[in-house]
Amino acid sequence: MSGQTPSGPRVLSGMRPTGRLHLGHYHGVLRNWVELQEQHECFFFIADWHALTTAYEEREIIADSVWDMVIDWLACGVDPERARLFIQSHILEHAELHLLLSMIAPLGWLERVPTFKDQQQNLGDKDLMTYGFLGYPVLQSADILIYRATAVPVGEDQVSHVELTRELARRFNHMFGREPGFEDNAEAAAAKMGKKNAKRFRALRRQYQEGGDTEALAEGQALVAGQANINQADRERLQGYLEGGGRTVLPEPDPLLTPSPKMPGLDGRKMSKSYHNTIGLREDADSVAHKIRTMPTDPARVRRHDPGEPEKCPVWDLHKVYSDATTQEWVQTGCRSAGIGCLECKQPVIDAVQAELDPIRERAAQLADDPGYVRDVVDRGCDAAREAAAETMVDVRAAMGLAYR
Repeated sequence: MSGQTPSGPRVLSGMRPTGRLHLGHYHGVLRNWVELQEQHECFFFIADWHALTTAYEEREIIADSVWDMVIDWLACGVDPERARLFIQSHILEHAELHLLLSMIAPLGWLERVPTFKDQQQNLGDKDLMTYGFLGYPVLQSADILIYRATAVPVGEDQVSHVELTRELARRFNHMFGREPGFEDNAEAAAAKMGKKNAKRFRALRRQYQEGGDTEALAEGQALVAGQANINQADRERLQGYLEGGGRTVLPEPDPLLTPSPKMPGLDGRKMSKSYHNTIGLREDADSVAHKIRTMPTDPARVRRHDPGEPEKCPVWDLHKVYSDATTQEWVQTGCRSAGIGCLECKQPVIDAVQAELDPIRERAAQLADDPGYVRDVVDRGCDAAREAAAETMVDVRAAMGLAYR
């Protein structure tokens, strides 16, 4: 990886390869990824094992979608010099940590995940009575914890998954974080920080543990994180010692609530392949224009001279995404007075969507013609991800007593 990779908090996010991406993915996820990679150390992965939890009978779609997804990511501005792009199933440590976490994951925790029953109802045409579907939150937790990610970009509906990950990390650290001679090892680690920093660390630890000073805790955590002359194991010991527990083998990630605007589809509902109301990121210009021109409008506008109400028209939802204030005012006035027709109203949206997609389509075409480059990006990302995952598993195995030979 390039030395340009940011060294800020580590971020982990992924997508299931279940078909080509559309504008909903771009506005809801990819634009945010492009911003995150400028400030954070990012790991972005293709969640092919996760796709199997609900689409195990559609493996051809998954296989065909993996490389298309990488092309779409790159075409939208995800930079392999700033972020690690990899395939989940190519990093076997995900599966190992998933297995080990499943040994301590209470069944009740999984059954209470909100999306468990929701998806069983919404995907009633699929057989979801499988261990893989019940246990996918544990696999999701393994995906996060294997990289010791400190932030996970999610919408509000996904916060419960990150909370489960935090609970599993907490349970793991409580059960396996106590090593023989822990306090002595932690004090020895503090000494490695130098006299001044060690003294400050002990004072902050005392302020937090005796007085509950959360600012002291945050300052102590930052102090430990900023030490360049201690290794990862000592850093984990000091974090646990500071908090009053054992060694923090698996840090608890925080949800990173991100702007995830609801991208309206062609029928007014959320854009989704399930609703067949999408505009693909690589869809040709004629098809895009045709889809928008044939969108339904306010049913009250039967004839050209009938006034309408923008709030009842799906096209207005797209104007709110793509049009400036002047254009939106033109739509509001023209629609209600019948001063403009529906095709006139749709044209600025068509122009804006085409302008957004043009560079994506052009870049995607170049990438599709260079599959060697795309595979090299993924190979390099997998190497970097595998190295980080292997470091975590060394500590996990040791903590669980599996480091014997």
